[in-house]
Amino acid sequence: MRFDRLSLQNFKCFEDADFRLDTGVTVVHGVNGSGKSSLLEACFFALYGATAIDRTLDEIVTIGAEETTVDLWFTHEGESYHLHRRIRATGERAVTADCTLEGPNSTLDGVGDVEDRVRSMLRMDASAFVNSAFVRQGEINKLIEASPGDRKRMIDRLLQLGRLETYRERAAEARLGVENLKERRSGRLDSLEEQIAEKDESTLYERANALESAIGDLESEIEQLESGRESARETLSEAESTLETHEQRREELATITERIETLQERIAEDERRRQELAETITDRRQEIETRTDTIETRATELDLDSTDPDAIEAAIEAAREEKERLTEAIMDLREAVQGAEHEAETATERAKTLQSRATDRRERASELETKQSQLEAEIEAEREAIEEAAAEIETHLSAFTAASIEYGEGAAAIEERREALEAARETETERREELATVQSRIEEAEALLEAGKCPECGQPVDGAPEVESLEADREEQERLEAALESERERRRELEDELDAAEALREHEREIEGLISTVESHGERLAEKRDSLAETRTRRDELQSEATDLEDEAAKAEKTAEKAQKRAAETREKIGEHNQERSEYADHIEALESLLETVEAVESLREEIERAQETRESIDDRNDERRETLTELRERKRTLDEQIDDERVEQARQNREDATDYLEQVETELAEKREQHDEHRSELGAVQNELEELQALEDQRAAVTETVEALDSLHAELSELESMYARLRTDLRQRNVSRLEALLNETFDLVYRNDSYARIELDGDYELTVYQKDGSPLSPDQLSGGERALFNLSLRAAIYRLLVEGIDGAAPMPPLILDEPTVFLDSGHVSQLVALVESMRDLGVEQIIVVSHDEELIGAADDLVRVEKDPTTNRSTVETDGFVLPEADD
Repeated sequence: MRFDRLSLQNFKCFEDADFRLDTGVTVVHGVNGSGKSSLLEACFFALYGATAIDRTLDEIVTIGAEETTVDLWFTHEGESYHLHRRIRATGERAVTADCTLEGPNSTLDGVGDVEDRVRSMLRMDASAFVNSAFVRQGEINKLIEASPGDRKRMIDRLLQLGRLETYRERAAEARLGVENLKERRSGRLDSLEEQIAEKDESTLYERANALESAIGDLESEIEQLESGRESARETLSEAESTLETHEQRREELATITERIETLQERIAEDERRRQELAETITDRRQEIETRTDTIETRATELDLDSTDPDAIEAAIEAAREEKERLTEAIMDLREAVQGAEHEAETATERAKTLQSRATDRRERASELETKQSQLEAEIEAEREAIEEAAAEIETHLSAFTAASIEYGEGAAAIEERREALEAARETETERREELATVQSRIEEAEALLEAGKCPECGQPVDGAPEVESLEADREEQERLEAALESERERRRELEDELDAAEALREHEREIEGLISTVESHGERLAEKRDSLAETRTRRDELQSEATDLEDEAAKAEKTAEKAQKRAAETREKIGEHNQERSEYADHIEALESLLETVEAVESLREEIERAQETRESIDDRNDERRETLTELRERKRTLDEQIDDERVEQARQNREDATDYLEQVETELAEKREQHDEHRSELGAVQNELEELQALEDQRAAVTETVEALDSLHAELSELESMYARLRTDLRQRNVSRLEALLNETFDLVYRNDSYARIELDGDYELTVYQKDGSPLSPDQLSGGERALFNLSLRAAIYRLLVEGIDGAAPMPPLILDEPTVFLDSGHVSQLVALVESMRDLGVEQIIVVSHDEELIGAADDLVRVEKDPTTNRSTVETDGFVLPEADD
């Protein structure tokens, strides 16, 4: 397998990254924290999803983004593939929204199907991937530092020996399962034998025959009893029918008798009602005569030409219209009064308001006069402060009169003198060092001359170079001492000049502060002058406004007096109109009373007509009742003749006898049926026992067959378990031998050191390093750099063994090394470069190394640079001169 291209959107610190990868060695370079490892983590995540990251999906989504996409294009066995994952982070937690794998012949969709396909292609899961092809940052020593058991499981799993152990464990579990099942089935067989022995087959059949005979006798007796019961029921039905007919005739006779009495009572009651109506008609006629006299008298008093109800209603309507006219006139006058009173009230309130506002204006004008005096005093104080500051500025400027530095050049002069002073100090130091060197040579030469010969070789010192140059060195010493003193003097002068420049710069700062003070006081002086002018103007405006408001208040008071006078005149007119309206109200009341009397007379006439109609209706209704009464009396005589007391008494006796018999037969039937059911139940129990006996015998045959089959299966599983154990041991020994050879070859290639002779790997993957003298060392006794190279060698050897394959050459992903130089010094880094080059020479198609180390760049066929902007926390990827857009962290 080879990675061809990686594209990221909002993945951790990369908002947008897209670059290609080629065969050979690619170095991903950048400073620590720039995001290099995130690129490899993206490749790992593309292949294996959430199991490939040590965090939640939310943590790989760029902060502030709603989704992340990772696209990886790769080549596998000569075919091109595109793997796409999209993570959505819009809910409570991030989830995988899309996961697709596009291949040459089909497209897989879904996390489970895609990851199963990747594991099948690479023949390894995520755990195996990071223990062989992907050396993660900080995990370079993972295999060595693991416990023996963990290391054994990891390497066995990488070399696919774990699968054989899994098969052996499954065979062992199956064998134990068969043993348990066989033990349970044997126990079941013993139990079945005991249950069959407990059941007596001959006794069960005898009991069944006896019960069937007893059941037949009971069924014959029950049939005879049911026949007698049916006859008794027919007799009972005939007796009850006779009694029911007799009862119905008795009820009908009672009903007819009751109806005759009711009709007689209603006829008498209606006759009384008819007499009462005749008396009412006489009373109403007398009342009509009395009310007619009253109507004529009132009509004359009200000056009416007619007592017709329509004429009376017309007079009432005319009086009401006149009363309504007066009411409307009164309301208009009341509104006029209210308007005049409101006008007076409003004018009075306005006069008070205007007077109050005038008083307020005069008080505020007085306050402004006080403020004017304060501002004049403050303006004078600001003038004095400006004059004092100007005097101080002149004092500080006088310091520049005799100085060589102009005002405003202090900072530049200080910088110039500091640079000159630094140069002078460096020159002084150089002269001092030169002088010390010459003095050292002079002291050595003088010591040799004093000794007369060399203390090491014992030869005479005459003619030695050190002695011959002594005079020249002494002259050089004098020259250097003079030069050093000159440099010291120059340095002191520059220090004095720097002090003077700094003092002048301090005067400049004081002047700048004073100028700022003058400007501040000047601004405040201008502000106070403007405020004084505004105060005077506002005071005059307020005094003028107060005079105008007082004039308007006087006008408002006059308006209020006029409105109150107009309201009093209107109230007098309202009184006159109210008197006239009261007279019309009395007239209307009299007319309405007359109309009520006329309408009452008409109502009395109608009541007389209704009473006469009711008397006629009562006559007709009583005639009908008398005819019905005659028919009912005839039916009563017929019923009296049909009632037979002797027949009724015989029916009662038959009913009593039939009821007694049915009660007795029901009790006897219940007893017979209960015996029948008990025999049936007992027979069913016997038959069930017979069926159980047959079932137990069938189960015994089946269990016996199962136990024999389990014996055979247990032997086969025991043999299979032993076979997997032997095969795993044989394969591990072969792989251990090959892995040991590859490890020694790789370690020797990258670590050519005379101190170590070889590496030994035993059957449990325990590692031992032997020195040249034959003494053994454990890997943790090596130095940090040696241990790191040892681990890389082990990883490379495992990788090579996996490439060779157990069942033929296996497809492998790129060999990925993430920050492998963490524990290496410069010498060991060179050996790492040799390891990378050796893996390439051995035919590893693609090697990707992530590092901030510059030395690894020389071993690269391609270079990918990663940089992060510290201000935005965004990372960029640069390859072949193309820079992709920045990304948020």
